[in-house]
Amino acid sequence: MFKQLSIVSVLIVAILYLLLFPSLLFFLDKPNASDLNRIAYSIVLSLSTATISTLIAMLIGIPASYALSRYDFFGKNFIDALLELPLVVSPLALGAIVLLFFNNPIGRWLANHGITPIFQISGIVVAQFITVIGVAIRMIKQAFDSVPKYYENVSRSLGANSFKAFTTVIIPLSKKGILAAFMVCFAKSIGEFGATLMIAGSMPFKTETVPIGIFLALSNANITRAVWLIVILTSIGLISLILSRRIIK
Repeated sequence: MFKQLSIVSVLIVAILYLLLFPSLLFFLDKPNASDLNRIAYSIVLSLSTATISTLIAMLIGIPASYALSRYDFFGKNFIDALLELPLVVSPLALGAIVLLFFNNPIGRWLANHGITPIFQISGIVVAQFITVIGVAIRMIKQAFDSVPKYYENVSRSLGANSFKAFTTVIIPLSKKGILAAFMVCFAKSIGEFGATLMIAGSMPFKTETVPIGIFLALSNANITRAVWLIVILTSIGLISLILSRRIIK
């Protein structure tokens, strides 16, 4: 009885999505030249900024995850909980925090020296980064946790230092988890909206990412452009999730 109930529950969720997404096809029409230009710009901008923000998240997330996985240090539990903040706090709130930061004395000093992402393309990268770094660290840490410390100890007993053991033992054994984390963070970066809207704004042909493009298209009642952007965004996210699952498997 419980088995049937469980299967029915998952089928209900699947049917819900199967009813929602095909409805887009009823509004899928041929876009005009102006819409095509804006759609193309949004796609290129989203892909490029998502790649940069995800790579930065990986560069910072890999050593940070290793520290949380292997070392004990003061404040570790607090930091571990703090890194999950982007998972529970709205991206809109995170973006507002960044926006307010650049209006305090430190932020104004940075702005006076040319370091400000507000209403800039760099702001998109910042917005995407702050929303995915927690996910990156959490997923990579799980990959590192799955590698027994015994392998590291053996490599060190054979003369490898900590860095060499990390690069020649831990990274190769965790590469699937790291690659899966990259794919998930990349998809999440492309779909980021709230923080981007607060930090970079919604300027056409400047900070118009795919989610921002959907927002602007619906604001102007341009259903055709909005639907095309939704289909593209959903496709990228779905493909990334499928690839990440296959990589882990």
